[in-house]
Amino acid sequence: MPEKRVAVASKVGLHARPAALVAKAAAAQPVAVQIAKAGGSPVAAGSVLNLMTLAAGHGDEVIISAEGEGAEEAVEAVAQLVATDLDA
Repeated sequence: MPEKRVAVASKVGLHARPAALVAKAAAAQPVAVQIAKAGGSPVAAGSVLNLMTLAAGHGDEVIISAEGEGAEEAVEAVAQLVATDLDA
């Protein structure tokens, strides 16, 4: 199962607008993408509510994972968004 660790770049963390953009990108992937705060349980990354319940703030490390055909590309696409300041 491919996974990638990235730090949340958005100043507000994975809340509001950044969460909506990440959820939209995750939901558009051909496989289910999971996200977890380091040391926590994974949740579906395609849900804004799930992302907000992670309480992942600016600089927090999250682990993005997926399984199946196209998983590596899906993980990379979502990881790039999380590692970008989406508030800018």
